[in-house]
Amino acid sequence: MNTQIDFLAIGDIVSEPFIKLQDAQVHCNIDEENCMLSMRFGDKIPYESAEICHAVGNSPNAAVSASRLGVKSYLMSYQGDDQIGKENLESLARDGVRTDYMQIVKGLPSNYHYVLWYDVERTILVKHTEFPYSFPMDISEPKWIYLSSLASNSTAYHLEIAEYLKQHPSVKLAFQPGTFQMKLGTETLKDIYTHTEVFFCNYEEAQRILKTEEKDKIKLMENLRALGPKIVVMTDGIKGAYVHDGIDAWFMPVYPQEPFERTGAGDAFASTFTTALLLGKTIPEALLWAPINSMSVVLQVGAQKGLLTQAQIEEFLAKAPEDYKPKKIN
Repeated sequence: MNTQIDFLAIGDIVSEPFIKLQDAQVHCNIDEENCMLSMRFGDKIPYESAEICHAVGNSPNAAVSASRLGVKSYLMSYQGDDQIGKENLESLARDGVRTDYMQIVKGLPSNYHYVLWYDVERTILVKHTEFPYSFPMDISEPKWIYLSSLASNSTAYHLEIAEYLKQHPSVKLAFQPGTFQMKLGTETLKDIYTHTEVFFCNYEEAQRILKTEEKDKIKLMENLRALGPKIVVMTDGIKGAYVHDGIDAWFMPVYPQEPFERTGAGDAFASTFTTALLLGKTIPEALLWAPINSMSVVLQVGAQKGLLTQAQIEEFLAKAPEDYKPKKIN
């Protein structure tokens, strides 16, 4: 297939009902960490509302984000031959995401997760179908590949993607590891890390990936860069985000706005930052865009409703507060 591909997102696709809880409690330790969501055991628990979001997941969210920002965006993923899968494809089509590399597998169910939404946070019940992953080595060269969450049987698939990147050095990789990819470890995925142009994780994930209790943000990013990525982007929730490219390091504050529901904030940040680079933006310019899309997403239910166009991002940027700008920290 001889097709121009700007942005190719690779990762599992999911449908998720968002269940807004009324009657629950959150218990945290003294540092407001390691929080637990609790409900009465063996009882009927009332909920306020439920809404199903189709075609979501880290990589589908990124593909939709890139499409809204005006680039030719494709999703490579697997799903079942069922109603959920059909609704996923319809949702992607509405958002202009190309589905040429979507694989429909008969006899296996499409991924379906449950999101328990309480206050502004969410707890997600997940079950990944183990699809027969195989990377098509003859695809046209994308400008960027965006790799994120996959099921636990995807080790060989990662090695195939790494081999494709080795054979096509002009293709740039953005890597936002999901839970299983972090569990696989840096040694198993060393060829992925080596070929990564931009690496995304949050502060706690950085410590988990590096198996360290190091708290210094610059040291964490330097240690992540030592694994191979040229640029490391590390988010830290409402505290802001950090970037290191091996020469300069920056801190970027969040765009000021109270969140409604935090699903998709990280995906919006990472995909917007990546798309900005694809469009020729510098790192500081990409840092101006990414928190705005992240902020917009958390004002809506789900990970995609709030994703913005370039023009909408520029509107928010025009009315940003004076201190909304990247600051060098090294």
